[in-house]
Amino acid sequence: MDRQVAVPFPPWRIVSLVPSQTELLFDLGLGERIVGLTKFCVHPDGARQSATVVGGTKNFDFEKIAALKPDLVIGNKEENYQEGIEQLTAKYPVWMSDISTLEDALDMIKRVGLLTGRKEAGDALANDIAASFAALAPPAAELVPAAYFIWRKPYMVAAGSTFIDEMLARAGFRNVFGHLGRYPEITPEQLLTAAPQQILLSSEPYPFAEKHVAEFRQLCPDARIRIVDGELFSWYGSRLRLTASYLKSLVSAG
Repeated sequence: MDRQVAVPFPPWRIVSLVPSQTELLFDLGLGERIVGLTKFCVHPDGARQSATVVGGTKNFDFEKIAALKPDLVIGNKEENYQEGIEQLTAKYPVWMSDISTLEDALDMIKRVGLLTGRKEAGDALANDIAASFAALAPPAAELVPAAYFIWRKPYMVAAGSTFIDEMLARAGFRNVFGHLGRYPEITPEQLLTAAPQQILLSSEPYPFAEKHVAEFRQLCPDARIRIVDGELFSWYGSRLRLTASYLKSLVSAG
């Protein structure tokens, strides 16, 4: 965002507006400092009972945030909305992440650790995650053509320049919609033309389940349809500790 942010060190009253970064703060041992979070901050268990829910990721309750008197607000360029963030920056120190690659995520983890007085813990966590991905077998020479769906009615996929796109590649998939930008709507005709060998239905943000498999089998009868863990494809905080082994299990399962 090309701006400087002055933050009291260490911050004692943190509002987190991003679920994956909320989980990261807890895993860095900062749970008692988190005074506000979103309704989507479901990890760790009990997080929403220990802090005030200040709305969603794209609709903040500014009165609740003001009552919390935060000395640090943590957000993300993609997950939050510009108007709301700009309103918060007028009153509070707001630190933003912008993540589309694994390297971005590792850098964010280290920076959050440094920012909150947990540098050693943040560095150690980032190094552990980096090592887990380094241990992944290199993708096969021919990546498996795949489509990754995040929404239904309308159909939407994760396309190029997204964190999910990179996770797909690291798992050995070639995103058939990688030439498109971000999260486009897709027609059944486009899906059929793209001819993915596998269709991955994410468990979030839309809760795809087994009942949707038949629907996609009708749309693309030659593809293998799979339900995948959306958190392990898209959460870029401490949950990444689990992602490499999950991606490996997807590959080993064919």
